[in-house]
Amino acid sequence: MRGPYPALYAHLLSRIEPERAHALALGGLALLGRTPGGLALLRSRAAPADPRLEVRRWGLRFANPVGLAAGMDKDARACAALLALGFGHLEVGTVTLRPQPGNERPRLWRVPEQRALINALGFPSDGVARVARRLGAWRQRQPRQGEAARGIVGVNLGKNRETPLAAAAADYCALVDGLFEVADYFTVNVSSPNTPGLRQLQLADVLAELLTAVTQANRRVAAARGTAPRPLLVKLAPDLDEAELEAIAEAATRGGVDGLVATNSTVTRPPQWPPALRALPGGLSGPPLREAARRVIRRLYRSLGGRLPIIGVGGVSSAADVLDHLRAGASLVQLYTAFVYGGPGTAGALVRDLGAAADREGWRSVEELVGSEAG
Repeated sequence: MRGPYPALYAHLLSRIEPERAHALALGGLALLGRTPGGLALLRSRAAPADPRLEVRRWGLRFANPVGLAAGMDKDARACAALLALGFGHLEVGTVTLRPQPGNERPRLWRVPEQRALINALGFPSDGVARVARRLGAWRQRQPRQGEAARGIVGVNLGKNRETPLAAAAADYCALVDGLFEVADYFTVNVSSPNTPGLRQLQLADVLAELLTAVTQANRRVAAARGTAPRPLLVKLAPDLDEAELEAIAEAATRGGVDGLVATNSTVTRPPQWPPALRALPGGLSGPPLREAARRVIRRLYRSLGGRLPIIGVGGVSSAADVLDHLRAGASLVQLYTAFVYGGPGTAGALVRDLGAAADREGWRSVEELVGSEAG
């Protein structure tokens, strides 16, 4: 951690219940984003633009490969502030069709010794209508300078808890319709461990059918608006074996998606952890997830021959982690837990360190690295 944030975290945020601390931090960022001079202050933590770090995927231009994962800004309250900190993109959500409170509290725990988190939030969401209004208002305030200048915002989609699995496609399709005008891309979340039964949607035949329905809805909405469909990605779990990953890669291709997000949090726990930690419900994120996520990235890249771009998520907390995910096959990366522990300087520090790596290693574009060590 760099700058004044370590003291703030150690003496204040770490002593507050985790979900409450999250809300306070996000609220503070949102307030800065609306305060005169606030965005300029936040931009001072970002790194200068570096053309070597630009990534082009799905017709979008990302200023750098470092994104903020879904879960930090579930309801699109602080997009301007978070992008001002230097992230190349932001994924809001998970957004559900109807508002829902999520699981009962407590549902978020810190594991500070590992710089990890365990969450069992269960898609708390303000619902599609409110999120669409917030994103629409934010977009209206943005200068028309292209995606890399204003930042790219994708939306992570999830079904409501009470929606039966057999009707899940209807939720996802309605979300695409409701958010089409305000999303740069969509991610279909079928891998959260905190909504009962959701991961059953990753079964290959079920997944292919679901993604086909959402892809068709995306095309219908685009045609009605006289524009191109939004890029459609699917987010997968790390808790899959080799055969399951092969089947999912084929199902994603059949379903017509444009990319993959690998991975969500894991339900596994390090065996050396105390029983009380291993017994906590929900998904584990942070450094303990790193190697499992990279295994999935590498396997998916090999299976697909690089045909579908991958956003690599899981355990990213340093420039070395970013580069390792890219070399395993990711085109972009996202982080979440590292931002919680590292604070507002996280993106700027990573981007500066990536520039230093380019100086040291001599590559001219970060895209040269994608899949270079996938094997």
